[in-house]
Amino acid sequence: MSRALDAWFTQEILPHEESFMRFLARVWPHRDEHNDIRQEAYTRVYEAAQVSLPQNAKAFLFSTARNLMVDRIRKERIVSIRAAGDNDFLEVLIDELTPEKHVSAGQELARLARAYDRLPARCREVFWMRRVKDIPQKEVAARLGITEKAIERHLAIGTRLLAQYMSVNALIPRQERQPHIQPQQQDEQGKR
Repeated sequence: MSRALDAWFTQEILPHEESFMRFLARVWPHRDEHNDIRQEAYTRVYEAAQVSLPQNAKAFLFSTARNLMVDRIRKERIVSIRAAGDNDFLEVLIDELTPEKHVSAGQELARLARAYDRLPARCREVFWMRRVKDIPQKEVAARLGITEKAIERHLAIGTRLLAQYMSVNALIPRQERQPHIQPQQQDEQGKR
């Protein structure tokens, strides 16, 4: 597996090194950290590929780097004017956004919205405040008048339910989700 994975990495990731380094130079103001981010991104991509090969290696590489930079900004809690003002690295790679991907992303977003709407009211409220608004857990607990443990429980339930709802067949409207009825059972039901 490792030889095949090494070959995949050499063919699918390394050819993007030049554009990847230009990307880092454009969006990350700390030039002394570019090589570290590149190596960490390569490591994460390689480790992830051991589990499952990404469908689009270039987009996965750039997304991994973007996530690393976001993590570094969060850890530092010091956001430079350039990092805060230049959000290019937060966007999807423009050259990767085909009309098909645009439509697919819209459909995926619609599925996520339907899944989010199906969450219980309190889970939805907690999930929105913590994951979207990024409000600290303690503050969410105080605003809602519940314990921090309850916040954690609602997040766990919400995350689990969203994952279930996002599965392929989980978002079929309820009226269309009927148990499979054998023809013989249909005849009996029709007689009643």
